[in-house]
Amino acid sequence: MPNTRSAEKQLRKSLKRRLRNQVRRARARNLMKRVFRLLEAGDVESARSLLPMAYAAIDKAEKVGVFHRNTAARYKSRIARRLAEAQKVARPAA
Repeated sequence: MPNTRSAEKQLRKSLKRRLRNQVRRARARNLMKRVFRLLEAGDVESARSLLPMAYAAIDKAEKVGVFHRNTAARYKSRIARRLAEAQKVARPAA
């Protein structure tokens, strides 16, 4: 428990920030999972249409400090790589 008034206020602030960060982190991760599920189901077009939303959520989380920039880059790279692999499977080279 906080001992001073300033520590009480800091605790309130940190709890609010924690909840806000959880929402941002969950939104980014849920969108990533949706893209991965669509790719596993073979629905490349739907995954591609969801990609900008996933990238935006990851970028926003990075911008406000929820994700480290390298973590955000890694997540985006994974999505892009899986999408490229799914497109190769969907349209095999002739």
